[in-house]
Amino acid sequence: MRFCEIKGHEDVKKVLVAMADSGRIPHATLFYENEGCGAFPLIMAFLQYLACPDRHDGDSCGECPSCNKYRKLIHPDTHFVFPTNAGSKSGKLAAKDITSDVYAKEFRELALSNPYFLEADMSLAFGIENKVCDVNVAEAKSILDKLSLTAVEDGWKAVVFFQPEKMNIQTANKLLKVVEEPPEKTLFLFITHNPDKVLQTIFSRCQSLRVLPQDKEELAGILVEDYEVEQDEAYAQAGISGGSLGVALSALRDNSANQSSLDLFSDLMNALLDRDLQAALECGEAMASIDTRERQKAWCAFMTDCFRKIFMIQQGLPQIAYVSEYERDLFASLAKRCPRQLSRKALDLVDNAVMLLERNVSQKILFCDLVDRLFLSI
Repeated sequence: MRFCEIKGHEDVKKVLVAMADSGRIPHATLFYENEGCGAFPLIMAFLQYLACPDRHDGDSCGECPSCNKYRKLIHPDTHFVFPTNAGSKSGKLAAKDITSDVYAKEFRELALSNPYFLEADMSLAFGIENKVCDVNVAEAKSILDKLSLTAVEDGWKAVVFFQPEKMNIQTANKLLKVVEEPPEKTLFLFITHNPDKVLQTIFSRCQSLRVLPQDKEELAGILVEDYEVEQDEAYAQAGISGGSLGVALSALRDNSANQSSLDLFSDLMNALLDRDLQAALECGEAMASIDTRERQKAWCAFMTDCFRKIFMIQQGLPQIAYVSEYERDLFASLAKRCPRQLSRKALDLVDNAVMLLERNVSQKILFCDLVDRLFLSI
């Protein structure tokens, strides 16, 4: 991927080009982004630029053998690491023995089809969408083995590491020395959506680089020009997605699921506001029956956004609530009926539910408890 193929993020591009041109490149860089904002394509454009022998005008040539390998995600000196678990596509391997290499084919297909992929897309592609994933000790051993070898093309070696916050302490301890003092011309490029959850021992050894969400107008323009989305829909999705192209594309792909989520949220809120605990608990059962853990987390993110919209309308700021046309009546009604303190309380409760989901708590108990606490908050 070339820098010119990435819309926006001009400040980050300038920083990456300047690092490559000067040769002063941090051995470990932590890219902090909101999910789907473009850290991965920026990293791939940077590595392609760094390896290109014919780079010019702040970009790689896009035609040399090195650029072609990066374009196909098959450069032998770049290794991809991401959280894994046993699944339908991992054969008979035990979870503790599975490394990112097991899912290399699926990862490459996903990243080539959509470089702005989300965590849920990755889990679905690997067939592990109902599993709690981590970066295990076997992965650390694999990384150390790969970095002990000489670069195939006598250039930079790189480890592109997704979600370092999902490393356990044993894995982090095993990688700590190589992250702090890697072999010559070796880079660690971490991508995180939760920098506060990255182990401090890893975080402190990285230079941080923030990939900001895109401006609403800019993102709407990208959706119209590159993805042929109608202008009104693009403008609504640009606001709803929080400046994340990946989130916007995911929402556009799955409009039917969004409508189902909106219907469930409407049923839940009507039950809560009518003080009908039985109906509210039935909504909790529906949440618990969502078929994968990743989709349950996506549902929680959807609820968070809905409560944000209610809060913004109550504050007299509908212009930044980013409510689409078909949602307008529902949220206007809920904003009038809901106590003004509910949204703040609800956001804390939903955040806690996500934390418990990541800790593999029983979904039925978790969502029943969430509904009970929302009921008591009204």
